[in-house]
Amino acid sequence: MLLEICANSYQSAYNAQHAGAHRIELCSELSVGGITPSHGLIKQVISELTIDTFVLIRPRSGNFNYNDSEFEVMKTDIEFCKSVGCHGIVSGVLNADQTLDLKRTLELIELAKPLSFTFHRAFDLVPDPLQTLDQLIELGVDRILTSGQQTKAIDGLDLLIELNKRSQEKLIILPGSGININNVTSFKNSGFKEIHSSASKVVSNNQSGIFDTQLTVSSMDNITAILNRIHE
Repeated sequence: MLLEICANSYQSAYNAQHAGAHRIELCSELSVGGITPSHGLIKQVISELTIDTFVLIRPRSGNFNYNDSEFEVMKTDIEFCKSVGCHGIVSGVLNADQTLDLKRTLELIELAKPLSFTFHRAFDLVPDPLQTLDQLIELGVDRILTSGQQTKAIDGLDLLIELNKRSQEKLIILPGSGININNVTSFKNSGFKEIHSSASKVVSNNQSGIFDTQLTVSSMDNITAILNRIHE
């Protein structure tokens, strides 16, 4: 089983590589579900580390229905990722009614080629996940990152198993959200080929009264523990 770490900083990416993770999804601002990291961070990770790096292409927090200007930003960011040697793109677009925007998602997939393309957790908002799975297979997506339409993947395990079975190995179902040492065996035993985890810990709190924020980092100890459980 392959472990992808959701890395929110250079330190998280570094920790993922040195703890033995197989791949990272590089992003920023996990507290809002992740947005596209800066070009500076992307370049630093690609130039200084060797771990396979997929980059989240999401121009802002909130919904996944983008206006023309936002969509142009997404395309520019994909072109940048290709130019610096990233290994994959994580993105996707929905319509205002939360159904899959076939036209724009296909445009991103085609633009990203030859990089691998993961459709992200916008999938967890679609009204008909089985139909959307079939549509994404038709579009040529390589994998879907999903929690099974629940807050935590362990609570969406039944749907995740159904999606995995229905995909018939035409794409990879990548369970993510809340996967840790205490529940990773459930995903291993259910036959998933890959899992996604932040494996993070809080390293500082800013509670000044003006800002109330947490800084988290992917933990080498947490990553190692998950990998050890996978290999048992």
